[in-house]
Amino acid sequence: MELQTFWKAVLAQDADAIRKYFAEDAVINWHCTNERFTVEEYLRANCEYPGEWDGEVERIEQAGGLWITVTRVWPTDKSCSFHVTSFLQTAGDRITALDEYWADDGIPPQWRLEKRIGRAIR
Repeated sequence: MELQTFWKAVLAQDADAIRKYFAEDAVINWHCTNERFTVEEYLRANCEYPGEWDGEVERIEQAGGLWITVTRVWPTDKSCSFHVTSFLQTAGDRITALDEYWADDGIPPQWRLEKRIGRAIR
Protein backbone atom coordinates (compact mmCIF):
# COMPACT_ATOMS: atom_id res chain seq x y z
CA MET A 1 0.00 0.00 0.00
CA GLU A 2 1.37 3.42 -0.97
CA LEU A 3 0.64 5.39 2.20
CA GLN A 4 2.42 8.58 1.10
CA THR A 5 0.03 8.76 -1.88
CA PHE A 6 -2.96 7.94 0.35
CA TRP A 7 -2.07 10.83 2.67
CA LYS A 8 -1.52 13.14 -0.30
CA ALA A 9 -5.09 12.39 -1.42
CA VAL A 10 -6.45 12.88 2.12
CA LEU A 11 -4.72 16.25 2.47
CA ALA A 12 -5.92 17.32 -0.98
CA GLN A 13 -9.47 16.29 0.06
CA ASP A 14 -9.72 14.25 -3.16
CA ALA A 15 -12.69 11.96 -2.51
CA ASP A 16 -12.31 9.91 -5.70
CA ALA A 17 -8.64 9.19 -5.02
CA ILE A 18 -9.25 8.40 -1.32
CA ARG A 19 -12.17 6.07 -2.07
CA LYS A 20 -9.89 3.78 -4.13
CA TYR A 21 -7.89 2.88 -1.01
CA PHE A 22 -10.86 1.53 0.96
CA ALA A 23 -12.77 -1.73 0.92
CA GLU A 24 -16.45 -0.95 0.37
CA ASP A 25 -17.43 -2.08 3.89
CA ALA A 26 -14.47 -0.52 5.71
CA VAL A 27 -15.03 1.02 9.13
CA ILE A 28 -13.34 4.26 10.21
CA ASN A 29 -13.10 5.21 13.91
CA TRP A 30 -12.04 8.60 15.26
CA HIS A 31 -11.50 7.65 18.88
CA CYS A 32 -10.83 11.13 20.31
CA THR A 33 -14.36 12.23 19.36
CA ASN A 34 -16.04 8.80 19.71
CA GLU A 35 -17.19 8.67 16.08
CA ARG A 36 -17.54 5.75 13.65
CA PHE A 37 -17.90 6.34 9.92
CA THR A 38 -18.65 4.36 6.79
CA VAL A 39 -16.33 5.08 3.88
CA GLU A 40 -18.81 7.55 2.38
CA GLU A 41 -19.28 9.33 5.72
CA TYR A 42 -15.50 9.50 6.17
CA LEU A 43 -15.16 11.03 2.71
CA ARG A 44 -17.75 13.67 3.58
CA ALA A 45 -16.13 14.44 6.95
CA ASN A 46 -12.69 14.73 5.36
CA CYS A 47 -13.52 16.36 2.04
CA GLU A 48 -16.14 18.83 3.25
CA TYR A 49 -13.96 20.05 6.11
CA PRO A 50 -13.36 23.76 5.52
CA GLY A 51 -10.07 25.10 4.28
CA GLU A 52 -7.09 23.72 2.42
CA TRP A 53 -4.64 21.39 4.11
CA ASP A 54 -1.05 20.27 3.94
CA GLY A 55 1.06 17.91 5.96
CA GLU A 56 3.83 15.37 6.11
CA VAL A 57 3.99 11.73 7.06
CA GLU A 58 6.57 11.52 9.84
CA ARG A 59 6.58 7.77 10.41
CA ILE A 60 5.30 4.56 8.84
CA GLU A 61 5.43 1.14 10.48
CA GLN A 62 4.01 -2.20 9.35
CA ALA A 63 3.11 -5.34 11.27
CA GLY A 64 1.51 -7.92 8.99
CA GLY A 65 -1.69 -6.42 7.59
CA LEU A 66 -1.55 -3.49 10.00
CA TRP A 67 0.03 -0.19 8.97
CA ILE A 68 0.71 2.61 11.43
CA THR A 69 1.33 6.18 10.32
CA VAL A 70 2.08 9.34 12.25
CA THR A 71 1.26 12.42 10.21
CA ARG A 72 1.51 16.12 10.98
CA VAL A 73 -1.36 18.08 9.42
CA TRP A 74 -1.87 21.85 9.15
CA PRO A 75 -4.05 24.32 7.25
CA THR A 76 -2.20 26.01 4.40
CA ASP A 77 -2.25 29.30 6.35
CA LYS A 78 -0.26 27.46 9.10
CA SER A 79 -2.54 28.89 11.80
CA CYS A 80 -2.37 25.63 13.77
CA SER A 81 -1.22 22.04 13.44
CA PHE A 82 -2.23 18.55 14.49
CA HIS A 83 -0.70 15.11 14.75
CA VAL A 84 -2.71 12.07 13.77
CA THR A 85 -1.74 8.51 14.58
CA SER A 86 -3.49 6.14 12.20
CA PHE A 87 -3.83 2.37 12.40
CA LEU A 88 -4.80 0.99 8.99
CA GLN A 89 -5.89 -2.65 8.79
CA THR A 90 -5.59 -3.94 5.23
CA ALA A 91 -6.60 -6.94 3.18
CA GLY A 92 -4.91 -7.11 -0.18
CA ASP A 93 -4.45 -3.53 -1.27
CA ARG A 94 -7.51 -2.08 0.48
CA ILE A 95 -8.09 -0.54 3.91
CA THR A 96 -10.66 -2.56 5.84
CA ALA A 97 -10.45 -0.61 9.11
CA LEU A 98 -8.95 2.75 10.01
CA ASP A 99 -8.54 3.84 13.63
CA GLU A 100 -7.30 7.42 14.11
CA TYR A 101 -6.26 9.51 17.08
CA TRP A 102 -6.04 13.27 16.42
CA ALA A 103 -4.27 15.69 18.74
CA ASP A 104 -3.80 19.46 18.63
CA ASP A 105 -0.16 20.52 18.63
CA GLY A 106 0.64 23.10 21.27
CA ILE A 107 2.75 24.08 24.19
CA PRO A 108 3.01 21.97 27.34
CA PRO A 109 0.54 22.75 30.13
CA GLN A 110 1.50 25.48 32.56
CA TRP A 111 2.11 23.10 35.48
CA ARG A 112 4.88 21.31 33.52
CA LEU A 113 6.38 24.61 32.39
CA GLU A 114 6.50 25.73 36.02
CA LYS A 115 8.26 22.50 37.04
CA ARG A 116 10.82 23.08 34.25
CA ILE A 117 10.67 19.44 33.17
CA GLY A 118 10.97 18.15 29.63
CA ARG A 119 12.41 19.91 26.60
CA ALA A 120 11.46 20.51 23.00
CA ILE A 121 11.77 17.55 20.62
CA ARG A 122 12.82 19.82 17.71
